[in-house]
Amino acid sequence: MKAIVVTDQAAGTAGMTLTERPEPIPAINDVVVQVHASGFVPTEMEWPSTWADRAGHDKTPSIPGHELAGVVTALGYGTTGLSIGQRVFGLADWHRDGTLAEYVAIEARNLAPLPGDVDFTVGASLPISGLTAWQGLFQHGRLQAGQTVLAHGAAGAVGTMVTQLAREAGAHVIGTGRAADREKALDFGAHEFVDLENDALKDVGEVDLVLDVIGGDVQQQSAALIKAGGTLVSVVGPVEARPADGLAVDFVVEADRAELGEIVQRVRDGRLRTNIGDIASLDDAVGALNPTTRRLGKTVIRVLP
Repeated sequence: MKAIVVTDQAAGTAGMTLTERPEPIPAINDVVVQVHASGFVPTEMEWPSTWADRAGHDKTPSIPGHELAGVVTALGYGTTGLSIGQRVFGLADWHRDGTLAEYVAIEARNLAPLPGDVDFTVGASLPISGLTAWQGLFQHGRLQAGQTVLAHGAAGAVGTMVTQLAREAGAHVIGTGRAADREKALDFGAHEFVDLENDALKDVGEVDLVLDVIGGDVQQQSAALIKAGGTLVSVVGPVEARPADGLAVDFVVEADRAELGEIVQRVRDGRLRTNIGDIASLDDAVGALNPTTRRLGKTVIRVLP
């Protein structure tokens, strides 16, 4: 099968190559999915799991990409809950070969049914962005109606999901980003916008929940804004700045079939819009994943035309 592989951590995405790899064989409780579309997160090249297996052994050449939408083509021994020919989408294991390939072997529990009226490109854009927002807001942030959420990177793939889900849940959403992001953040539902380059973050006042995708000084400033009993939720590694009288949580997103179902249902009924930027074929993926300009949304690779 054709696949994108990486072998040199120092080279990052520039070290990607399109090559031939053996088709995967399903293990116990796996399915093999013919990948129609794959999502990609640019920071994958910095993740240890891209380069090593769970035992810490070198696993290169490694196939990156962990979001997918496609069709089940084979079942491993003991696999239940899915059937051959079924449309699915989901989140591949961090330590196994990923989804920038024509086929992937993946645990069945990491997949959810993809309704027939949802395009594969849309399905592939949802798992990491949607689950990160869902789990950050509701599982770790314990969001309640009437609370105020500070959503960093509000025009990005995760930030636009955070904004929409939080607003639907009855929260007041303050989005942040660069000046050029203002219109997009407000279009996706932010009630207010803070230009991190020109506005003072402290001027937003107290908030109940911060969703941090930036870290560093922005995280430091954000922690100081959290009300007593509020929560700082980070997806950029261990929290360095903690609220004086609140919680700090860092987490790695997990596959969850029920949550994927909730997310895709919201897409179907118009409550949730995707934020897709570039779409490219697998043959053109290396160029698309090494853009010369700033990304404006999720990059999706259309593996099967």
